[in-house]
Amino acid sequence: MQNNTFYNEILTEHNLHPAHKHELEDANFELEGVNPSCGDDIILKLKVEDGKIIDGAYVGDGCAISQASADMMLDLVIGRTTDDAKRLAEIFLRMIKGKITDEERDELEEAGVLEDISHMPARVKCAVLGWHTMQEIIDDPDKAKKGFKQIHP
Repeated sequence: MQNNTFYNEILTEHNLHPAHKHELEDANFELEGVNPSCGDDIILKLKVEDGKIIDGAYVGDGCAISQASADMMLDLVIGRTTDDAKRLAEIFLRMIKGKITDEERDELEEAGVLEDISHMPARVKCAVLGWHTMQEIIDDPDKAKKGFKQIHP
Protein backbone atom coordinates (compact mmCIF):
# COMPACT_ATOMS: atom_id res chain seq x y z
CA MET A 1 0.00 0.00 0.00
CA GLN A 2 1.08 3.57 -0.53
CA ASN A 3 1.75 5.57 2.61
CA ASN A 4 -0.95 5.74 5.26
CA THR A 5 -1.38 9.51 4.95
CA PHE A 6 -2.18 9.22 1.23
CA TYR A 7 -4.70 6.44 1.98
CA ASN A 8 -6.37 8.51 4.69
CA GLU A 9 -6.51 11.64 2.52
CA ILE A 10 -8.18 9.83 -0.39
CA LEU A 11 -10.60 7.95 1.86
CA THR A 12 -11.52 11.14 3.74
CA GLU A 13 -11.97 13.18 0.56
CA HIS A 14 -14.29 10.62 -1.04
CA ASN A 15 -16.26 10.22 2.19
CA LEU A 16 -16.67 13.93 3.03
CA HIS A 17 -17.01 15.22 -0.55
CA PRO A 18 -18.34 12.37 -2.68
CA ALA A 19 -18.80 13.30 -6.33
CA HIS A 20 -21.41 10.63 -6.97
CA LYS A 21 -23.57 10.53 -3.83
CA HIS A 22 -26.83 11.99 -5.10
CA GLU A 23 -30.03 11.05 -6.87
CA LEU A 24 -29.85 10.14 -10.53
CA GLU A 25 -33.32 10.66 -11.94
CA ASP A 26 -32.57 9.32 -15.42
CA ALA A 27 -30.89 6.11 -14.24
CA ASN A 28 -32.23 3.04 -15.98
CA PHE A 29 -30.74 0.54 -13.50
CA GLU A 30 -31.00 0.64 -9.74
CA LEU A 31 -30.14 -1.94 -7.12
CA GLU A 32 -29.89 -1.84 -3.35
CA GLY A 33 -26.90 -3.40 -1.65
CA VAL A 34 -26.98 -4.07 2.08
CA ASN A 35 -24.29 -5.32 4.41
CA PRO A 36 -26.39 -6.82 7.22
CA SER A 37 -23.38 -7.37 9.49
CA CYS A 38 -22.76 -3.64 9.91
CA GLY A 39 -25.74 -1.85 8.40
CA ASP A 40 -24.07 -0.33 5.32
CA ASP A 41 -26.79 0.33 2.76
CA ILE A 42 -26.43 1.81 -0.71
CA ILE A 43 -28.71 2.12 -3.68
CA LEU A 44 -26.56 2.12 -6.80
CA LYS A 45 -28.02 3.87 -9.83
CA LEU A 46 -26.58 3.55 -13.31
CA LYS A 47 -27.51 5.05 -16.65
CA VAL A 48 -26.40 2.55 -19.27
CA GLU A 49 -26.80 3.06 -23.01
CA ASP A 50 -25.54 0.72 -25.72
CA GLY A 51 -23.39 -1.21 -23.24
CA LYS A 52 -21.71 1.91 -21.86
CA ILE A 53 -22.08 3.43 -18.39
CA ILE A 54 -23.05 7.01 -19.20
CA ASP A 55 -23.60 8.13 -15.60
CA GLY A 56 -23.84 6.72 -12.11
CA ALA A 57 -24.68 7.69 -8.57
CA TYR A 58 -25.52 6.18 -5.21
CA VAL A 59 -27.49 7.10 -2.13
CA GLY A 60 -27.48 5.50 1.28
CA ASP A 61 -25.63 5.34 4.53
CA GLY A 62 -22.67 3.47 5.82
CA CYS A 63 -19.15 3.64 7.10
CA ALA A 64 -16.45 5.76 5.49
CA ILE A 65 -14.99 2.76 3.66
CA SER A 66 -18.25 1.64 2.03
CA GLN A 67 -19.16 5.15 0.94
CA ALA A 68 -15.70 6.12 -0.31
CA SER A 69 -15.27 2.81 -2.14
CA ALA A 70 -18.58 3.27 -3.99
CA ASP A 71 -17.58 6.82 -4.94
CA MET A 72 -14.14 5.70 -6.21
CA MET A 73 -15.77 2.89 -8.16
CA LEU A 74 -18.09 5.30 -9.96
CA ASP A 75 -15.16 7.62 -10.73
CA LEU A 76 -13.51 4.66 -12.40
CA VAL A 77 -16.40 3.14 -14.37
CA ILE A 78 -18.42 6.11 -15.65
CA GLY A 79 -17.67 6.44 -19.35
CA ARG A 80 -16.58 2.81 -19.72
CA THR A 81 -18.34 -0.18 -21.17
CA THR A 82 -20.11 -2.58 -18.85
CA ASP A 83 -17.55 -5.21 -19.86
CA ASP A 84 -14.72 -2.91 -18.72
CA ALA A 85 -16.57 -2.14 -15.49
CA LYS A 86 -17.07 -5.83 -14.80
CA ARG A 87 -13.38 -6.53 -15.44
CA LEU A 88 -12.38 -3.70 -13.08
CA ALA A 89 -14.74 -5.06 -10.41
CA GLU A 90 -13.13 -8.49 -10.75
CA ILE A 91 -9.68 -6.90 -10.35
CA PHE A 92 -10.85 -4.94 -7.29
CA LEU A 93 -12.30 -8.07 -5.66
CA ARG A 94 -9.08 -9.99 -6.30
CA MET A 95 -7.12 -7.07 -4.83
CA ILE A 96 -9.17 -7.28 -1.65
CA LYS A 97 -8.23 -10.98 -1.48
CA GLY A 98 -4.55 -10.07 -1.90
CA LYS A 99 -4.23 -11.56 -5.41
CA ILE A 100 -3.32 -8.73 -7.75
CA THR A 101 -0.42 -7.56 -9.88
CA ASP A 102 1.06 -4.06 -9.75
CA GLU A 103 -0.29 -3.39 -13.24
CA GLU A 104 -3.80 -4.37 -12.20
CA ARG A 105 -3.60 -2.14 -9.11
CA ASP A 106 -2.63 0.74 -11.37
CA GLU A 107 -5.76 0.11 -13.46
CA LEU A 108 -7.87 0.71 -10.35
CA GLU A 109 -6.45 4.23 -10.01
CA GLU A 110 -7.47 5.71 -6.61
CA ALA A 111 -9.43 2.59 -5.64
CA GLY A 112 -6.05 0.85 -5.39
CA VAL A 113 -5.44 2.60 -2.07
CA LEU A 114 -7.97 0.19 -0.53
CA GLU A 115 -5.60 -2.74 -1.06
CA ASP A 116 -4.74 -3.06 2.62
CA ILE A 117 -8.39 -3.70 3.48
CA SER A 118 -7.46 -7.31 2.78
CA HIS A 119 -5.67 -7.26 6.16
CA MET A 120 -8.82 -6.02 7.92
CA PRO A 121 -11.35 -8.85 7.55
CA ALA A 122 -14.13 -6.95 9.32
CA ARG A 123 -13.90 -4.17 6.71
CA VAL A 124 -13.80 -6.29 3.55
CA LYS A 125 -17.60 -6.40 3.18
CA CYS A 126 -17.66 -2.60 3.53
CA ALA A 127 -15.16 -2.08 0.73
CA VAL A 128 -16.79 -4.50 -1.71
CA LEU A 129 -20.46 -3.53 -1.24
CA GLY A 130 -20.68 -1.08 -4.14
CA TRP A 131 -18.57 -3.29 -6.41
CA HIS A 132 -20.72 -6.38 -5.77
CA THR A 133 -23.86 -4.32 -6.36
CA MET A 134 -22.50 -3.07 -9.68
CA GLN A 135 -21.56 -6.62 -10.70
CA GLU A 136 -25.11 -7.77 -9.97
CA ILE A 137 -26.53 -5.03 -12.16
CA ILE A 138 -24.22 -6.01 -15.02
CA ASP A 139 -24.71 -9.77 -14.57
CA ASP A 140 -28.51 -9.65 -14.21
CA PRO A 141 -29.79 -6.37 -15.65
CA ASP A 142 -33.42 -7.54 -15.60
CA LYS A 143 -33.53 -7.58 -11.81
CA ALA A 144 -31.92 -4.13 -11.67
CA LYS A 145 -34.24 -2.31 -14.07
CA LYS A 146 -35.17 0.92 -12.35
CA GLY A 147 -38.02 0.41 -9.94
CA PHE A 148 -37.08 -3.13 -8.88
CA LYS A 149 -35.67 -3.29 -5.34
CA GLN A 150 -33.45 -6.18 -4.38
CA ILE A 151 -31.69 -6.54 -1.04
CA HIS A 152 -28.69 -8.81 -1.02
CA PRO A 153 -25.86 -9.63 1.36
